[in-house]
Amino acid sequence: MAAKGNRRQGNAAPAGKRRLFGTDGIRGVANVHPMTSEMAIQVGRAAAYLFRQSARPGHRHHQILIGKDTRLSGYMIENALSSGIVSMGVDALLVGPMPTPGIAFLTSSMRADAGIVISASHNPFQDNGIKFFSRDGFKLPDDLEIQMEELIFGDGLDGHRPTATQLGKAYKIEDSRGRYIVFLKNTFPKTLTLDGMTIALDCANGAAFRVAPAVLEELGAEVIHLGVEPDGENINRDCGSLHPEVVSAAVLKHGADLGIALDGDADRAIFVDEKGALVDGDAIMAICGLELMREGALAKNTVVATVMSNLGLERSIREAGGKMIRSQVGDRYVVEEMVRGGYNFGGEQSGHLIFLDHNTTGDGMISALQLLAIMQKRQRPLSELAGVLTRVPQILLNARVRERLDLHGIPRIDEAMRQVEQELGDAGRLLVRYSGTEPVVRVMIEGEDEAMIRRMAEDLVDCITAGVGTGEPATDGLKRKVVR
Repeated sequence: MAAKGNRRQGNAAPAGKRRLFGTDGIRGVANVHPMTSEMAIQVGRAAAYLFRQSARPGHRHHQILIGKDTRLSGYMIENALSSGIVSMGVDALLVGPMPTPGIAFLTSSMRADAGIVISASHNPFQDNGIKFFSRDGFKLPDDLEIQMEELIFGDGLDGHRPTATQLGKAYKIEDSRGRYIVFLKNTFPKTLTLDGMTIALDCANGAAFRVAPAVLEELGAEVIHLGVEPDGENINRDCGSLHPEVVSAAVLKHGADLGIALDGDADRAIFVDEKGALVDGDAIMAICGLELMREGALAKNTVVATVMSNLGLERSIREAGGKMIRSQVGDRYVVEEMVRGGYNFGGEQSGHLIFLDHNTTGDGMISALQLLAIMQKRQRPLSELAGVLTRVPQILLNARVRERLDLHGIPRIDEAMRQVEQELGDAGRLLVRYSGTEPVVRVMIEGEDEAMIRRMAEDLVDCITAGVGTGEPATDGLKRKVVR
């Protein structure tokens, strides 16, 4: 795949102007605009109005589910959202701490008009976010988010304030966790168990701290519990998918068969093998994609990944007779491409894996269960299974920026990117894009010569930093990452 084409896919230009929504809902520091109680009330009102208007024909009883992770600020935002929703004549169904994919499942299975997740995923506890699922369990398309923003900042809701018996109610759904646990277990082959397996599980002190251990233990595994004591402030702190070294150490200490590290809202998972080595989303996509092909269960023999996935994954799938197509970064865009093309499996290097035959969004526990099923069926350790992926060296660096300018419009930066492309030729890839959630430019270069691409990436980051950077370190985990 040509390097130049991949640069254009990387969105080096800033995203379209939005006032609230990013690539995965609304996100920010809790109690600071836009993540305030006042804004959450308005978001709740706009969502209730919008989803009520788009409800199924003849649907009279309107409900929106609200779930959250374990952040302290979740109580504040949950109550504000609920207030806005019921003020528009829609019931709010409160499910408490629940993984993001659990809300997607419950929204669809309970025939609700929409689902809302209060979470900032892998961000530190002081941040929080709001993201939505439509009634069929899929994340909202851009046009619906734009409509919601127009309602929030316009006057379209002023004439819609129901009173008396037309107001909604708020209910707690007591059995939501049990419903999701049963659903997850049913995605695991009924002919298999996890008897005899030892699994180190890190729940990041997040939304899956009760659900994930229960699922694995009920299927027969011995589980080493990590990150299952949330206190409102320790979500993602030195644990979970951002710190796989924790679960790696536990695997080695206890002689476990593998380790599973979830993020704060459990929509993605990172794995370590029995030797403590990291196994990321690209490797899991190779393992699961090839297994699905062998079983004749991979729709159109196609895996959907993003522009961030390693060239080695594309080669592995192609050599087995399949193909891989790429979307822009973000699991919602992977899902949109899957739905548009009629595909059933895809994901991201970061660990968001989507098995559309089971759920409508990335689900860390479904990913784990599908991988565990392959390990049990083939009776092979994860380290051996992961050998199907031969990586091309890949350097990922970040540059923190003052503002999101069009990098192609800055001559010095544009010329630097062109020089990298020319030097790489057809033997590598350059991807430069803005983060969807942070003021950061991400630079990714792939090529056979690791020393060369490291030099290229560092020079390009220095150029970007000089042009639009703040001079501050980008500390979100990708600053100087090398994938071999």
